[in-house]
Amino acid sequence: MSSRPSRLSRLLHWPRSRSSSTAPHTTPQSDETPGTSTPEASTTSAAPVAVSDPCPQGLEIVTEGINPTVDIVAVHGLNGHRDKTWTASNGVHWLRDLLPHDIPHARIFCWGYDANTHASSRVSCQYLYDHARTLISDLCRKRKLSDSIERPIIFVAHSLGGIVVKSALIHSDAARRGALEEHRSIKTSTYGVVFMGTPHQGGNGVELGRLLVNVASLFVAADDRILRHLERDSEWLQQQLGQYGPISGDFVTKFAYEQYETPTAFGRSIMVVPRASAVVPGQADAEPIVIHADHTNMVRYTSQGDSGYNIVSEHLRIMARAAPEEVRRRWEAEKRADKARLGTSDAAFAIGFSLSEISEVHHFVAREEELARIYKGLGEGTGKRVAVVHGLGGMGKTQLAVAYTKRHREDYSAVFWLNARDETSLKQAFARVADRILREHPSVVYVRDAVESRDLNQAVQAVKRWLDNSKNDRWLVIYDNYDNPRLGGGGNGGPNEGRDGGMEGDGGANADKGYDIRPFLPDAHHGAILITTRSSRVTVGHRIPLGKLKDLEDSLEILAHSSNRHDLRNDTAAVQLAQELDGLPLALSTAGAYLDNVATTFAEYLEIYRKSWLRLQKTTPGLISYEDRALYSTWDISYAQVEQQNVTSAMLLRLWAYFGNEDLWFELLRGGHSSGPPWFRELTEDALGFTEAVRVLCDYGLVEADTPANERGTESRGYGMHGCVHSWTVHVLNEVRDVEMAQLVMRCVGLHVPPATERGYWVVQRRLMQHADRCLKMVMDGVCTVEGEEWILHSLGNLYMDRGRLSDAEAVYERALRGWEKGLGPEHTSTLDTVNNLGNLYKDQGRLSDAEAMYERALQGKEKALGPEHTSTLDTVNNLGNLYKDQGRLSDAEAMYERALQGYEKALEPEHTSTLSTVNNLGLLYKDQGRLSDAEAMYERALRGKEKALGLDHMSTLSTVNNLGNLYMNQGRLSDAEAIYKRVLQGYEKALGLGHKSTLDTVNDLGNLYKNQGRLSDAEAMYERALRGKEKALGPDHTSTLDTVNNLGNLYMNQGRLSDAEAMYERAIRGYEKVLGHDVNFHPPALNTIQNLAILYTQLRNIFEARVLYVRCQAGVKAVFGVQHERYQKVSRELALLDDFDQ
Repeated sequence: MSSRPSRLSRLLHWPRSRSSSTAPHTTPQSDETPGTSTPEASTTSAAPVAVSDPCPQGLEIVTEGINPTVDIVAVHGLNGHRDKTWTASNGVHWLRDLLPHDIPHARIFCWGYDANTHASSRVSCQYLYDHARTLISDLCRKRKLSDSIERPIIFVAHSLGGIVVKSALIHSDAARRGALEEHRSIKTSTYGVVFMGTPHQGGNGVELGRLLVNVASLFVAADDRILRHLERDSEWLQQQLGQYGPISGDFVTKFAYEQYETPTAFGRSIMVVPRASAVVPGQADAEPIVIHADHTNMVRYTSQGDSGYNIVSEHLRIMARAAPEEVRRRWEAEKRADKARLGTSDAAFAIGFSLSEISEVHHFVAREEELARIYKGLGEGTGKRVAVVHGLGGMGKTQLAVAYTKRHREDYSAVFWLNARDETSLKQAFARVADRILREHPSVVYVRDAVESRDLNQAVQAVKRWLDNSKNDRWLVIYDNYDNPRLGGGGNGGPNEGRDGGMEGDGGANADKGYDIRPFLPDAHHGAILITTRSSRVTVGHRIPLGKLKDLEDSLEILAHSSNRHDLRNDTAAVQLAQELDGLPLALSTAGAYLDNVATTFAEYLEIYRKSWLRLQKTTPGLISYEDRALYSTWDISYAQVEQQNVTSAMLLRLWAYFGNEDLWFELLRGGHSSGPPWFRELTEDALGFTEAVRVLCDYGLVEADTPANERGTESRGYGMHGCVHSWTVHVLNEVRDVEMAQLVMRCVGLHVPPATERGYWVVQRRLMQHADRCLKMVMDGVCTVEGEEWILHSLGNLYMDRGRLSDAEAVYERALRGWEKGLGPEHTSTLDTVNNLGNLYKDQGRLSDAEAMYERALQGKEKALGPEHTSTLDTVNNLGNLYKDQGRLSDAEAMYERALQGYEKALEPEHTSTLSTVNNLGLLYKDQGRLSDAEAMYERALRGKEKALGLDHMSTLSTVNNLGNLYMNQGRLSDAEAIYKRVLQGYEKALGLGHKSTLDTVNDLGNLYKNQGRLSDAEAMYERALRGKEKALGPDHTSTLDTVNNLGNLYMNQGRLSDAEAMYERAIRGYEKVLGHDVNFHPPALNTIQNLAILYTQLRNIFEARVLYVRCQAGVKAVFGVQHERYQKVSRELALLDDFDQ
């Protein structure tokens, strides 16, 4: 039979991989179930192979980072390569593929240079020094172009690359003003260096020159001139690098050393750079770290689970968090020195630093990225600099401004804090500033006049005039809590006229009204202004969004400090609480304040939080450092402003309480358009109306766009709100539950569950899941009833089935069935559809007898109500075929499939998806019967039709592709099978997630393949991953779980771990017997395990036990396959050999 290379290349989209010998093994297969949604996936084609530069040089940006706050620069060593040095055997470039996930706010560079040992002059010390200067020059140029001269730097240097980095820092330190002055910035910005196997010195009687020879010997033979150059230059090199000692204390240093010997060009293995050379003793702020690898592989990591990667990445994470503050202080010191040298003086306009206008937290956490962005907006450049920090109430905008002010107080001659909550408060704050100016500069007549007049408007004008003075150009003014902006129209008018009277004044009606802040800003083209606001509409300066804390460690730190409880990383409940509060500083501080006053544990608090949210918030002590004092009321003012501006937006916010908090999009709501109240019909009339309503909520920071384009499919972008805001909508805005709103949400979600025939339907399913979970909770909690609308529950059941959530699917299906039976009767077709789907569910759960009862009831009812040839009837016929195949009743299964196929071809067409599903299932059956040519023909037919009808990336298409992979493995075409499995696995992982049954089945199949290729450690990893996932998703006794248990037994047999194999086989047989009952003796996978255990007992000389199992297996195989089948003949031969062995 032809291997059909053109078909395979079209399936794979990438080159085939090599494989080794094969060993026969039977793997579990998947079938398809018309009449319900099937699982889904998407394909990922491999990128084309690029022709690479053999020795790429210069800086390459590996990743730009997300709003980067630190630069990580990797430098390779002798005979190294800018990319290959850091790339493991599996193709993982850890600086590109792993580190950005752990340090997302790092820009990562790899620097390449010509360090080829074939030219001996290229590794002389002078040559290395030239490289060092080039490294400094390249970095300066890149950082200038990206306006990041002052960004912290962390170097990662391998082998002799460490010598290049040390030379570079020596050169940078030696740079002086007027002579390559910009080169000095690199040393000032360097926070830390991680030396990876760098030979710093001789040790244990070994000279440095000999160590350099060791490094070179990895690549060249002993008589190469390079070795003589290294030995000759080593003394001069040691002397030159001695200059590094005085500056080494300026950096945090990690000395990583190898643990294992490395093969060399001599053909032997050596410890290239031993610990005594790689670690410099007594250096300040330095730490030795061991890497469990050889010299070459100590910088190559295959995954995030690699121990070397964990060690290095954790050190880099710690350094990246600490670097911004330390490097900022260095730059401030440099600038102060520059000013002192120039004789600059601000005494005429200096005002003593004070934060008396604001309550501050005593322990500010994290936010280095945002602080750096504020500094970039305010601290760099000339002219007026304005930065606007906007975000949700409670996100920490005020405390961020406090932290910036305290950190950079020396940069400003005067710092003023203004309460901008409303126009009157702002004027009163200006009046207090006028008081401060007058106290320290009593000769300023116009300020004295304003203070004495007690006129608020005059005070505003006087302060602005003082700030506008051309010689007074180093001030900072913070306008805090400008939360109700009104920026329409021109901004040339002055402040509203105030009343005569006291400086304090009263709020009056003006307090709750929006106003335009622009007339209150100084007019001069100098100085710095920082505005904090909840509104994203304030665009008078450089906007800086403030989101939730992204690092769980930061959330735990706030909890620990505010609760006076420590070591929270080891408290599971504390971690869960931090995750629940999802990085909202106000919520974390509120929880801590409560826990600081009571003896409640974190676990107890979390339970109360979930059950009695509002009551808990009302009994929590107020926070002095937060103006609104309480979490539960902090968003009331925003809601009032939304309601005043757009009633539909306010109603949408209330409705949101009954959806999940994330990813609400137009098409989801549109489905309920006709059944909603007038305001909802207006909202969903078109996308423009929805967008306008959401925009108002975004303006006040209550929601934000949160669905990337690559995750939303063909439908529109989604919007989300923070979990704590969602709790507020549930418990405050909807303190009295609105049943009509809840039912409207149920209809929207139920109507939007897509059929499996839609292209990309799994994307919509994934987006729907959190909303479905919210609906399920409302049903279970009795918030709303779906009586008369059981179709909603049926749709939710389909959704949960497709996503592998079987217990949730069972709950809603059974509730739907009770409703159908009560409302429509047990024989109604809607009732029977749910009965059919319960059969699918029970089959997937391994409850085969329960499934059979459901299918038979559905079939009898449909034949009576619809006729034997109706497509819905045929769906159940097909499903019965699937069940019979799983029970080992292959003849019965074949009869069902053939009946279904004939009916589909007559009622529909040969290329209809239902027809193709049964064609695929016939392929599975033929494979189990050993009819491999027939199976391949069925798969090919099914695949051609599915690619045409559903597309290459559809889950059903990939299911058939996977089945072809199984067939190829049975045929010994292992490289073809491996490539197919990897394609399918990528699609499943992307569409379904790591824990879905379909994903895990393919992981199991890869384990089978690796075992047959002799890659036993890879196979074990796959089997263990599949087993953990199946035990969690399906349970320990599900037949699919037991299939993988059997496969682990096979692997242990191959490894000679016979007792472990016996335990696996016995567990699998017990499980099959428990689930299948008498049918266990007719279930092909169970028969496999029985035969495998018989083989094991034969090896252990347990002949009696082996014979019992062989006889049992022979009887089952005879009943399932017949006496002419190869499988029966093989078992019979093994039994005969056992008899001979016994004699």
